[in-house]
Amino acid sequence: MKEVTLFSPAKINLWLRVLGRREDGFHEVATRMLRLSLGDEVTIRMRSAGDSLKIRCSDPTVPTDGTNLVAKALRLFQERTGVKGAWEIDLEKRVPAGAGLGGGSGNAAVVLRGANELTGGLLSQEALVEMAGGIGADVAFFALEEAAADGTGRGERVVPVVSPGPITMVLIKPPFPVATPWAYQRWRDSQEMPGVLYAPQITPWGELVNDLERPVFEKYLLLPSLKTWLLRQGECRGALMSGSGSTMFAITKDGVDGEILAERVRGYVGESAWVQVVRAG
Repeated sequence: MKEVTLFSPAKINLWLRVLGRREDGFHEVATRMLRLSLGDEVTIRMRSAGDSLKIRCSDPTVPTDGTNLVAKALRLFQERTGVKGAWEIDLEKRVPAGAGLGGGSGNAAVVLRGANELTGGLLSQEALVEMAGGIGADVAFFALEEAAADGTGRGERVVPVVSPGPITMVLIKPPFPVATPWAYQRWRDSQEMPGVLYAPQITPWGELVNDLERPVFEKYLLLPSLKTWLLRQGECRGALMSGSGSTMFAITKDGVDGEILAERVRGYVGESAWVQVVRAG
């Protein structure tokens, strides 16, 4: 039996512009993604005999059947290479699900890389990135193994850029997920809420802006309140929702201990929210 264990990082979207709906039903976007120090651990085992897949996950809310993106990634790898075998994938989750942090997408990309490693590097890096783009919008970014990249199209066309990091930030995920398809479906007809900052925030790392805040904030009222509160904190350089949410991130000012802001955040949102200090880029 062959085995490999890989780190599967999360990401944030430093900015996310929705440019319009495409003929295929998806939306055209322009985004910049940054890898985080936070991530899952993915162990992949392969036996040459057999033709099966077993997925185990430390988070009971994550499906372990064929709907999991790692299953789709492995099926595509087998179709492309013709490699069979009995596979086992263990997901040790640290990235919350439904958070807009790309946890599932990163897992799928890592499975492509790990399967390729276990089978002797049958596919090039370019082939893995192309295959990843067919699995999901964020998967191609994680297949790049770069700290930062710009995404266009559905987000699957990725180009590495110079990392603006390292940046210290506080991540806050409330006790509810946001479904990505739902957020995009409601983007066009959504409205800005009075008193909430949607305009780009000018920072040394680019303009922080997320067009999906409009539809998500309309339904999940904690998020606009949290963003407004974060921007009033002296340690905060900028605050934004990542991806389709529900995670908000607050970038701390230079020289600020992120844990100081994190402790204040915990007092504001309560014990049911997940709060983490991370480095990006």
